[in-house]
Amino acid sequence: MAIAKAERLMNLALCLLGTRRPLSKRELRESIEAYLEAGTDDSFNRMFERDKDDLRELGLVIETVEGLDGEVGYLARRDSNRLPPITLDAEEAAALGLAAKVWQQARLAGAASGALQKLRAAGLPEDVDPYEAHGALEPRIPVHEAAFEPLMLACRDRRPVVFDYRKANAAHPGTRHVEPWALECWRGHWYLAGFDRDRGAERVFRLSRITGRVRSRGTGFTAPVPDVVTVRETVASWAGESADRSALIRLRAGAGYPLRARATAVRELGDGWDELEIPYGHGLDAWLVEFGPDVVVLEPAELRADVVDRLRAVAKG
Repeated sequence: MAIAKAERLMNLALCLLGTRRPLSKRELRESIEAYLEAGTDDSFNRMFERDKDDLRELGLVIETVEGLDGEVGYLARRDSNRLPPITLDAEEAAALGLAAKVWQQARLAGAASGALQKLRAAGLPEDVDPYEAHGALEPRIPVHEAAFEPLMLACRDRRPVVFDYRKANAAHPGTRHVEPWALECWRGHWYLAGFDRDRGAERVFRLSRITGRVRSRGTGFTAPVPDVVTVRETVASWAGESADRSALIRLRAGAGYPLRARATAVRELGDGWDELEIPYGHGLDAWLVEFGPDVVVLEPAELRADVVDRLRAVAKG
């Protein structure tokens, strides 16, 4: 089935690129064997519309032209589908190769591999191997959240989305209507920055807290997209990275390694507990709640109260 569809798409692309005038659906159906085998006009129309959308998704510029007789025709002009000359030096080629090796999920890995093959055909230096190892550490960006791919496409296509989101202090998720701007990985977690329509302001969402399916909405954006979307800086400030205060917590021995990595001081208390001094900033209470009974806040009092409030909210369900 995959080979048959690929052959059908190739034949359609060749027809659209090889014609000097727009071809009607009727003419395209008569020119492509797979379309001739379509049982009914409805099945052909559905197949053709899917194929046309797939070719456009792959980057082919297909024009729709209405003739004098009112019949709609299609063509892909060669000048609209020709890339300018591409010149890459060794450093730029190495950067592209490194980026291609980052993605581990199959769909993006295939796209990255195909892109590099096209660059090689367009003149990538022959003495540069984009897949050559450039160090002892190989970069990887793991993506486990099902929400990543639909959100990535929504950011690219500028499509608003709707999803259910569970806050750290909530037992049940709430619905969010968001105009997505950008995705970024920070400290092993993926975050989405965008405009929250319900709150009328910019918000950042952690993908691991999105529950259920991400649904697209056909309407356009209502808020302007910033020239630079500072996802990392926003998340860092919420997580206390820019904190100028300190908090004192008790942490169960052998637990909470992310907290230990950020601690400025650690002291063994005995009986299976340690005392840690960590930076304190906005959002630290939500982070501490994730460690459950392994963490006890000693000071400051307002942080302890915030953590207790969040735990009580979760317990009430």
